[in-house]
Amino acid sequence: MASVNPFNLSDSEEEAERGPNETVDTERSPSDGAPGPPGNPFSPPADAEPPALPMSGNRTSPSGVGICVSASAPTAMAGTAETRISVDGIAAQLLKDQYILTALEFHTELLEAGRELPRLRDYFSNPGNFERQSGTPPAKDQVLGPGGPLNRAGSISTLDSLDFARYSDDGNRETDERVAVLEFELRKAKETIQALRANLTQAAESEIPSQERKNFKSSPDIQEPIRPLEKRALNFLVNEYLLKNEYKLSSITFSDENDDQDFELWDDVGLNIPKPPDLLQLYRNCGSSLTSPRERVDASVGVDLGDLSEIRFAQEPVKKPDLSQQQQTEVVQELEYQLNLLSGEKQSLADQIKKLQSEIQTLKRAVSSPPPTSLDLVSQNSPRPSSSSSSSNSNSCSTNPSVPPTDNGQHLDIGRVSESENVSAPPSNQNTSHPHLQCCNKVVRQQLVQFDQPNRKLSPAFQQALLSFCRMCSDSRLGAEVSRIADNEDSVMLMLGRCLPHIVPNVLLAKREELIPLILCTACLHPEPKERDQLLHILFNLIKRPDDEQRQMILTGCVAFARHVGPTRVEAELLPQCWEQINHKYPERRLLVAEACGALAPYLPKEIRSSLVLSMLQQMLTEDKADMVREAVVKSLGIIMGYIDDPDKYSQGFELMLLSLGDPSERVVNAVHQVFIPAFAAWTTELGTLHTALIPSLLARIEKLLKQGERGLDEHKLHIFLSALQSLTPPLFAVVLQNAPFTSRVKLHGDIPAIEVTRFPRPASPLQDMATIIGSREMLSALLLLYDHQLEHEGTTGWGSLLWVVNQLLPQLIEIVGRINVTSSTCVHEFSRFFWRFCRTFGKIFTNTKVKPQFQEILRLSEENVDASAGNGILTKATVPIYATGVLTCYNQEEDRKLLVGFLEDVMTALSLSHAPLDSLKASFVELGANPVYHELLLTVLWYGVVHTSALVRCTAARMFELLVKGVNETLVAQRVVPALITLSSDPEISVRISTIPAFGTIMETVTQKELLERVKMQLASFLEDPQYQDQHSLHMEIIRTFGRVGPNAEPRFRDDFVLPHLHKLALANNSQSVESKKIDISIHLFEAYSALSCCFISEEVMVNHFLPGLRCLHADMEQLSQEHEVILSSMIKECEIKVENRGMSDTQGSISIASSLVGEDAKTKFLSKMGQLTTSGAMLANVFQRKK
Repeated sequence: MASVNPFNLSDSEEEAERGPNETVDTERSPSDGAPGPPGNPFSPPADAEPPALPMSGNRTSPSGVGICVSASAPTAMAGTAETRISVDGIAAQLLKDQYILTALEFHTELLEAGRELPRLRDYFSNPGNFERQSGTPPAKDQVLGPGGPLNRAGSISTLDSLDFARYSDDGNRETDERVAVLEFELRKAKETIQALRANLTQAAESEIPSQERKNFKSSPDIQEPIRPLEKRALNFLVNEYLLKNEYKLSSITFSDENDDQDFELWDDVGLNIPKPPDLLQLYRNCGSSLTSPRERVDASVGVDLGDLSEIRFAQEPVKKPDLSQQQQTEVVQELEYQLNLLSGEKQSLADQIKKLQSEIQTLKRAVSSPPPTSLDLVSQNSPRPSSSSSSSNSNSCSTNPSVPPTDNGQHLDIGRVSESENVSAPPSNQNTSHPHLQCCNKVVRQQLVQFDQPNRKLSPAFQQALLSFCRMCSDSRLGAEVSRIADNEDSVMLMLGRCLPHIVPNVLLAKREELIPLILCTACLHPEPKERDQLLHILFNLIKRPDDEQRQMILTGCVAFARHVGPTRVEAELLPQCWEQINHKYPERRLLVAEACGALAPYLPKEIRSSLVLSMLQQMLTEDKADMVREAVVKSLGIIMGYIDDPDKYSQGFELMLLSLGDPSERVVNAVHQVFIPAFAAWTTELGTLHTALIPSLLARIEKLLKQGERGLDEHKLHIFLSALQSLTPPLFAVVLQNAPFTSRVKLHGDIPAIEVTRFPRPASPLQDMATIIGSREMLSALLLLYDHQLEHEGTTGWGSLLWVVNQLLPQLIEIVGRINVTSSTCVHEFSRFFWRFCRTFGKIFTNTKVKPQFQEILRLSEENVDASAGNGILTKATVPIYATGVLTCYNQEEDRKLLVGFLEDVMTALSLSHAPLDSLKASFVELGANPVYHELLLTVLWYGVVHTSALVRCTAARMFELLVKGVNETLVAQRVVPALITLSSDPEISVRISTIPAFGTIMETVTQKELLERVKMQLASFLEDPQYQDQHSLHMEIIRTFGRVGPNAEPRFRDDFVLPHLHKLALANNSQSVESKKIDISIHLFEAYSALSCCFISEEVMVNHFLPGLRCLHADMEQLSQEHEVILSSMIKECEIKVENRGMSDTQGSISIASSLVGEDAKTKFLSKMGQLTTSGAMLANVFQRKK
């Protein structure tokens, strides 16, 4: 027998370095009394017949068929080569003897060691091995133990279904129970699905009629059509092949095209049989009928055909016409299977031989030419290099208790290798980053490590047994890594690739980012694509919910990785990791994906940037529900727009801009204006479509919106389009500067004045800063000097981009402004803000010479037009407030303020004299009054109206004070407003005096100074108590309306002492009103006022003396005018009386709320319904108040 048995080597190089404790103990003395070491999977039960001891020659087939061992086996056991069984043989024996749990533990340990065994993987991934439907016979290739097929326990999951993340130290244990229940329900559903698939399988097998099958068999040229089950099975194998061979993007595309199939579960195919071999195995075995791995037999010495046929008869109840021929075929197939196994082992041995041979060659070269400093030491310690090397090897073996003293295949005799097998060391084993001499010095330093040898004659076996008492552990995964020191960079990378997956789960979550440099370095330099993919997967799953700092660290690492490996590996290795996390349940992980797409954009192939990455981000923008994720998506889309160069993607970019602008989250919209729109505008500037396509498209959408919104304008969409135009203003001005006639005259030498801080509006982000868009502040300053000079002295001839702004953009914008609703404060504010930023961006000269003339031409304000006969319809539209607040306020110098004051005075005069609506003037006052800077200016305009000769203008000025009082400080109210109102309150025209009442009421509502309140109170009292006003019906209505508006918010003492008593007097006087129309008007306003004041806290005295008497007077009128209102008033009176009685019984109650509760649900319903009707005009309510006949 040869001294080196090829079956002694395990399936991997790591197993070759394990100690003798892992091998089957064949040299134990019979006196030990134990059949093997503890936990030996081959230890039989106490009542079972002792099985034959398995060894290398006794290979056990996967189906449980034992192959006879020759009689020379005991002799081989006694030889120098220690017997060793293969890992696959151990697995087969465990499955044969039904040691399922032991096999599962064995499988788990192999997985942890990175040595997955196909036999165990196929067995434990097939649910058919653990459960069987009632009435369904077991598959012929199913392993049948003494107890029959296994019944799957309800609480046991297969290995593939285990979610190890659930049991991590950072898992959310509160959801574990719910997850377990859901898994149980899912498992029961899958069992039902499997039962249905069994029926479908039988139906699918009989899809093609038997006659057609005969035709296909008789005519080989005719291809039988593919069956659905065959198609699904082939799809599964093709997808598996793509994944195994790193075609991940192709696999993703293939999965999308077959979205009706689950490629992660073989049972989804619909066949209740184990999965066939992969495509590579099918290709290698084409031409011979393949069998399942469980039907194969490991044969290395001989086969007992009797045993084989016996097992075949037990597993195949269907009779075959020629059993002997079938058995021979199976034996041949088993032998081929063994041949494949041996070929793989031979290849691994050859690789090991080559590696060792290359190391010996390196050592020989180093020893043959050592450096001078180490030559003497070498000659003293090792006079013969070969013997010294042999001695060193033997010493190192003797000091390691894990290495057996005899050669059992772990240490090969390199000297016996033929010269034809000598191969030079591969480049990966050489240090290419250092000179060759440095590499040799390293090897010599390693070789020079010598230890003193004792002058003893101990046998190697005794020495090994003696050293075994040293407590060292090299038979575990970690022990093997510790005992094997890496001697070069490649070995370090391999070691890190093996160890990092075991290190990461045991590091605290708060400190896991410390592993990022180690993971990235290993992923960059590791030679195995599978290991690199695993490391990058660990990187993206390193932290369950990474915070901002942790995400920044991971992104920094991804960018460093991309710079190091290049675009091809970024596409193949990093992008699939992003794709896997795109629908992760934690928003922090999806946020990491969104940010990674933007960070990696500069390092991706341009085709991938404009296709796959753009599609990923678009999907996340439309589907993700987290605001912070969509915000990051928008920013990454902006970065993509900065690197995209495919003009066909313009339309997609435009739609993405509109989609993101319509996002409900404010932070997403801000990201659009800060990042996406500037980047998209920069791209359209390069394409030349900014002012020819992008801005005209937005204007067209605004016009379409205005046409559709004649009945009701969608102000939100208008805001979206207008804000986009506003963000495009800086890029548009940059286009005007860069395409100007003077660009060739720009000089950056000499003294260039600095740009004023207030020259441009404050940018929303650095990307909207004009200096950033142009390139530098020096270039921008030089261009601005030439720009102002060109506009002031040379004109715009030949300046195409500026002519487009003047002749097309501005007229279209002014036309749009004239069509919006002037009463919509939101629209007015948006357009005013847009024109203000537009004029500030293009400069003062442009505003004075190009913008203002176009507005003035449309408004046509002149001395001839400002009279009572000529009405100007444009003055009632939104053009007035937008021109006043958006254009005339851009610059705040003296001449600009004078122009604004004159414009407002002219508009007030023109609207007053033409009896036109004052909505445009009110909108101007509201917009300007929001800024305290313009309060003095507005008071100047109103004083012009106070002293105007026309009573119509004075009435308008009095009504404008009501709008201004709310925003002006009390000092200005005392010094400027109240004197002007008192002046108007003594005006000869009664209409002017009446117009001051709302302003006085607003002062009572907003001012707290007692002196002011007393002055206003005296003026209002004069209106009510002066005999000259007793018959002024319009004045009484205005006072009642004002009291109802300001009463709930006014000072309580003013309300109790002044408002309620005078309302009582007015209600009492209305009882004696003889004119029915006036009585109806007063009743309407009194009912509204009392309804508003009923929600206030009123003292008992005022309640009894004024409020209840006033309600009774009004109730008397309502009995004649409106039955419905009379019911509501009756309930209010009754409730007040009840409250007063309760207060008399208990003094602890303070003030009451009248409308807090009404008597009965019917009264409540009627009261609320009538209150809703009060929002309509008095003319519409007139029909309600009809005198009873």
